[in-house]
Amino acid sequence: AKRAAADGANIAIAAKTTEPHPRLPGTIYTAAEEIREAGGRALPLVCDIRDEAQVESAIAETVDAFGGIDICVNNASAISLTAVEATEMKRFDLMHQINTRGTFLVSKLCIPHLKKAENPHILMLSPPLDMKEKWFAPHTAYS
Repeated sequence: AKRAAADGANIAIAAKTTEPHPRLPGTIYTAAEEIREAGGRALPLVCDIRDEAQVESAIAETVDAFGGIDICVNNASAISLTAVEATEMKRFDLMHQINTRGTFLVSKLCIPHLKKAENPHILMLSPPLDMKEKWFAPHTAYS
């Protein structure tokens, strides 16, 4: 985001909370400030991508603020590196609600705006996947 900001990009940052995560530094507001310092415009938005109304609202606010959407970056994820038998269904459901359904929903609702862009893109981010049995076999609930 900071690299795009250095090129003058307008960047909407969506997260389900404004509270700092115990293992991740910063918030959407500190990220927005870093984007502004790098030369871009930032719009921090509270949005749980599992909630269609919140996603619709965040996209509408983004379009209102910046005039459109050129790139959709799907970076939200949930992960549980547990064995299948140790993975609670609540955790499994959360991973799929965010990683699959949420990503699909954000992309789907951005597409009408992306179609109006000169060079539209959807970028999907995820942790690297190592197909070696040592890594892949014990974590199939996530993988």
